[in-house]
Amino acid sequence: MYFLPFLAAFSLAILTISEKILLKKKGMNIQIFQTASFLAASLAMVPFLFFFWKLDPLALEPKNLLIFGGVIVSSLLANYLMFFALRWEKVSKLEPALILEPLFTISLAILFSFFTVGLFERSSHVVIPALIASIALIFSHVKKHHLHFSKYFLAAIGGSFFFALELVISRLVLDYYSPISFYFFRCLSIFIISFIIFRPKIFNLEAKIQWQILLIGSLWVLYRVIIYWGYVQLGVIFTTLMILLSPVFIYLLAWKFLKEKLEWRNILAAIIIIGCVLYVNLA
Repeated sequence: MYFLPFLAAFSLAILTISEKILLKKKGMNIQIFQTASFLAASLAMVPFLFFFWKLDPLALEPKNLLIFGGVIVSSLLANYLMFFALRWEKVSKLEPALILEPLFTISLAILFSFFTVGLFERSSHVVIPALIASIALIFSHVKKHHLHFSKYFLAAIGGSFFFALELVISRLVLDYYSPISFYFFRCLSIFIISFIIFRPKIFNLEAKIQWQILLIGSLWVLYRVIIYWGYVQLGVIFTTLMILLSPVFIYLLAWKFLKEKLEWRNILAAIIIIGCVLYVNLA
């Protein structure tokens, strides 16, 4: 089952490129896309809830409901900021900000490990390779012109941080749900809140675009369910290390479909990441 995080990494790459393409379509805006995509993800999970439903009564304790609320708030901020950045800026220019998410996740997991028992790894065998891979990826993408932060770049950094925060605090309550039921409650909550706040006309979209959003929503379900499963079964930091392969896939897809340039620095980072992954899995 260790191949599943690799599948998640590839799914994330496809999602990033697909969202960029859809956000640029005529008549599309951030509010419509955010609301429609979370509705799509919620609908895609309904058939699976009959087979993978789990909601432990402990999930309804005030403390755990408060944590779940933190997940929702973090996710709302993360998605809006990321969609804003993706709509107006090239993927290649945002990539240095996007790839901060694994480093944020690993750093927050290490921090949280001092306040929890058994939920986050602290083994140097996993933590050190994960940090090396994250830092290598960041340095491979940062250039002089990235030091002049645009509002889109800053939004992407904010999105990466809140995605990381959401994922780490999710681990605090994941044991009370199945991955499917947790993601269903998360997506449904965000859809309802987004619909109330934005009042978007999501049902006026062309049928073709509706199907494309449904596909994106389904891919998000695949990606997040694997992530949640990995967090519980393999560990937060180990799973994050596997997901570090996604920026490599993103650049390959951006080069192929968006005609964005692929540089040797990215190839070098890929080699370091693969080396770290092999070390953790084989050493």
